Amino acid sequence: MRSLLLALSFVAATAVAAEPLATVGAVDLPRYAGQWFEIAKYPNRFQRHCIADTAATYRLLDDGNVAVVNRCRTAEGMDEATGVARRLDGRSDRLEVSFLPAALRWLPFGWGNYWIIELAPDYRYAVVGEPAREYLWVLARTRTLSPEDRLAIEARLPAHGYDPKRLVDSPQPKN
Repeated sequence: MRSLLLALSFVAATAVAAEPLATVGAVDLPRYAGQWFEIAKYPNRFQRHCIADTAATYRLLDDGNVAVVNRCRTAEGMDEATGVARRLDGRSDRLEVSFLPAALRWLPFGWGNYWIIELAPDYRYAVVGEPAREYLWVLARTRTLSPEDRLAIEARLPAHGYDPKRLVDSPQPKN
């Protein structure tokens, strides 16, 4: 139930439109698929319980949508939310994601924006935001991001309408 409430709060907050948010253009979704580690994020309600090891795994589905599994370590153990992402207006860099149960995904308010605003040419990092600029995630294929990449990303965030000072690191202990 907590996952459902958290998903609904994410979707409601991302529905507000702001100035146009530039995205990267076409994304090779099969190449984008796989595991991504959360390096940093804007603090948000639905991840408040996550203390470390936050990661997302994406898998391309036969219908062109993307299966999404978000995981994080909490004080009680691991938490997992499963959902699906679909292209927004046919674009591969602008997705909508829903963590509602499959039977409820027909609801128009059950989808939140997942817009890829930065993507390294070799897909080693991605920056994901949404038009209202309330949410932001810096993701990487590895548990760490080079200081050079991190500084470059933060330097470009204001051009997207984001304040890099709001970013908080997401602990990724080495296994």
